[in-house]
Amino acid sequence: MIAYIIRRVLYAIPILIGVNLITFVLFFVVNTPDNIARSQLGDRRVTQEAVENWKAERGYNKPVVFNADKQGLARITETIFFEKSLKLFAFDFGRSDSGRDIGHDISQRMWPSLAIAVPTLVVGMMVNITFAMLIAFFRGTFLDFWGVVLCVILLSISPLFYIIGGQYVLSKLFHLVPISGYDPGWEAIKFLILPVIIGIITGIGQGSRWYRTIFLEEIGKDYVRTARAKGLSEPRVLFRHVLKNALIPILTGVVVILPLLFMGSLIMESFFGIPGLGSYTIEAIQRQDFAIVRAMVFLGSVLYILGLLLTDISYTVVDPRVRLG
Repeated sequence: MIAYIIRRVLYAIPILIGVNLITFVLFFVVNTPDNIARSQLGDRRVTQEAVENWKAERGYNKPVVFNADKQGLARITETIFFEKSLKLFAFDFGRSDSGRDIGHDISQRMWPSLAIAVPTLVVGMMVNITFAMLIAFFRGTFLDFWGVVLCVILLSISPLFYIIGGQYVLSKLFHLVPISGYDPGWEAIKFLILPVIIGIITGIGQGSRWYRTIFLEEIGKDYVRTARAKGLSEPRVLFRHVLKNALIPILTGVVVILPLLFMGSLIMESFFGIPGLGSYTIEAIQRQDFAIVRAMVFLGSVLYILGLLLTDISYTVVDPRVRLG
């Protein structure tokens, strides 16, 4: 088990280094520090002196990879690559192009994102799996047919429809919840109810259809026929055998969602005015604050790789054949 985990961690390291190098090339080779300065200063015809002053204030005036004017380690450390890229591995995100501490902003904004994402993920999975098992239990019947039709309808509707419709009906017409905004502490619940409900509804179509396919595939296998031949009831076959053996593909789907638990939902947070990491990233893109965008790209890649690692580890718990193999 320990050797398996170490092997997976070692696989993740070169992937993370590659992502970091690609991000660095995109931000500092393709898009040069001069271009970053001009976009921040807001005028493509700004003087070169103003550009140099802006770069000096933010550390963009150093050589990109190698500083020939320094001696020893300073040739590597006194570079943009070390200051803006390598330090990310220590989770030192530095300061934004507007002067704010990115690490402090992330530590403050991650909690609203988690407050939306965690209940949406947990309750959404419970709803999707329950609904999928229900229509799989009644496979080939009227309920199965219309359940799939409902999933297709929900899948075909844009999430913006649910957001705008929910705000209009529940907030503007019935005044049940605030239309947007956020308050810290327990007062945040009234602002989070509508985003969480919409997040769950938007995931039912895709999630339930996918889980239904997984369950139907498992139902046709030999071990299910053996369980039925032993006289086990259909609910017990589904919940004790089919669900257990379907956990591996379910876990694979969950890993895609894990980074969103921390990174937040770009659309949801923007529409509801929630100060999470999703809206933080959108605001940085609008301001062309590349320091924040670069930090969020790196953080997202770290979380995604961590999710893959946790999923591989969970495989060994669900299916020992993975560990033994």
